Amino acid sequence: MKIEIERRLLELNTRFYADCAASFSATRQRIQPGIARALSEFIASRGGFAESDSLHLLDLGSGNGNLAHWLVGQNYRGWYSGVDQSDELLQQAESGNVRFTFQKADLAQSDWLAELPTQPFDLVTVFAVLHHLPGEGLRVRLLREIKRLLAPDGVFIHSVWQFNSSPRLVKRIQPWEVIGLTSADVDEGDALLDWRAETGGSQEALRYIHAFSEPELLRLAHKSGFRIATSWSSDGKEGCLGLYQVWSRA
Repeated sequence: MKIEIERRLLELNTRFYADCAASFSATRQRIQPGIARALSEFIASRGGFAESDSLHLLDLGSGNGNLAHWLVGQNYRGWYSGVDQSDELLQQAESGNVRFTFQKADLAQSDWLAELPTQPFDLVTVFAVLHHLPGEGLRVRLLREIKRLLAPDGVFIHSVWQFNSSPRLVKRIQPWEVIGLTSADVDEGDALLDWRAETGGSQEALRYIHAFSEPELLRLAHKSGFRIATSWSSDGKEGCLGLYQVWSRA
């Protein structure tokens, strides 16, 4: 994919999360079942919530802070750093926990690491974010940076949207021509979806999404120095709208 196309798609999503932050946040007031499973299993493997004092978690794409709020409700005692590019969503993310911090950074930019804490993280999460990053080169760069942030025994957990498994969401796929592109400009698996706010249905906007296949994720893991430890599907009425994976160092 040409760099100018990548930039246009990134700008499209930046506008979406600025213009539709309120309606988007209204539909994200609880964490998904797959996220609850992923975090519960990881923290249980490190002694449980009662023994979590020394853990450092980095949540990339923290949005309105719903994961942080869930951790507080579970009596998580460790450290949490949330990162998002949306000012509007970050304004909603305060947890009231002195060990929890939030900051703005754009993962698509090469300098996004500049303001992050320097200690290694026991867990890095990237839920529903990778599918918003166009082009394999950008994804591999971010994944390699994530690996460098992990402690030697650290774990990386991510999820990607499997919108093609939902007939309702497939109907929302729009032709590339509506934003002045063609299918030849983008990669296989790329799609343009419209957004109809659940809180009324009158607000419409467009987002760039990439549908990942499991072989594609395996290739990304190999290129970025990871191995896939666990993979499962969860979320939505269908129970398969999110593909979750746990990665560790290769």
